[in-house]
Amino acid sequence: MNSRLTPSTALLLAIPPLLWAGNAVVGRMVHELVPPMMLNFLRWAIALLILLPLASFIFRPGSSLWKSWRRFALLGLLGVGLYNSLQYLALQTSTPINVTLVAASMPVWMLLIGWLFFGAKVARKQVIGAVLSIAGVLLVLSRGEWRQLLAMRLVAGDAFMMLATIVWSFYSWLLTLANDPQDIRGNWAAYLLAQVSFGLVWSGAFAGGEWVMTAAPVHWSWPLAAALLYIAIGPAIIAYRCWGAGIRRAGPNVAGFFNNLTPLFAAIMSSAFLGELPHLYHAAAFALIVGGIVYASRR
Repeated sequence: MNSRLTPSTALLLAIPPLLWAGNAVVGRMVHELVPPMMLNFLRWAIALLILLPLASFIFRPGSSLWKSWRRFALLGLLGVGLYNSLQYLALQTSTPINVTLVAASMPVWMLLIGWLFFGAKVARKQVIGAVLSIAGVLLVLSRGEWRQLLAMRLVAGDAFMMLATIVWSFYSWLLTLANDPQDIRGNWAAYLLAQVSFGLVWSGAFAGGEWVMTAAPVHWSWPLAAALLYIAIGPAIIAYRCWGAGIRRAGPNVAGFFNNLTPLFAAIMSSAFLGELPHLYHAAAFALIVGGIVYASRR
């Protein structure tokens, strides 16, 4: 793992926030069409079907997947089964602004969990970078008016998003452990499929429990089908591929700062959908977020 941030690594880590911003928008758009746990299950079921032709060899008898099944079951639980289920659940009751504000704590959780559980050292530059990055996020959320933050109220969905952020921090740090079979880790599709195959079992169990307790129906439509295709291909396969590669290059502490690009991308997307032009505070927020990333990752 090399903590130096190169242009190619920065690009790898910038793609997931862009796609995840779209994931939050789409998740909110379809929250009345499909319950959250079922949405997550359908998303990863489609992703599994796409990945199968690329890496089905991992399921053959004697594959190293079965020797490392506990590790992939854990990665599948955290990254596939829990994280997005909690995010979609948060969007049922919380506003996108509140959810984004809670998720902005990602760099702090990355640093704290790395220090407590993975023996990572926390440098002063990383703390300063986290402050700069989160300040940029708050600037976007307040639309340049800091007093708006005082009017925000937290609800149950915000607690779900906080838990999701902690889950994702553990998942990201676990990706750095170099104890995966080389024949799987060396093939991006195989590595992701190994996680998705176990994660689909977890998300299926969560969806089944949700159906038993709520019996919430799925309202099938072409817009829902299009939404499922997007979140399965973009925020799932492409984003997870880029995030995993970026984590191995730069490490979780540096990668965590890139997560704060998500609310900026989401704000720009919202402005585009509403026909509004970007404002000066968007540029200022971008400067703060990128400045935090660069400062935290410099040697």
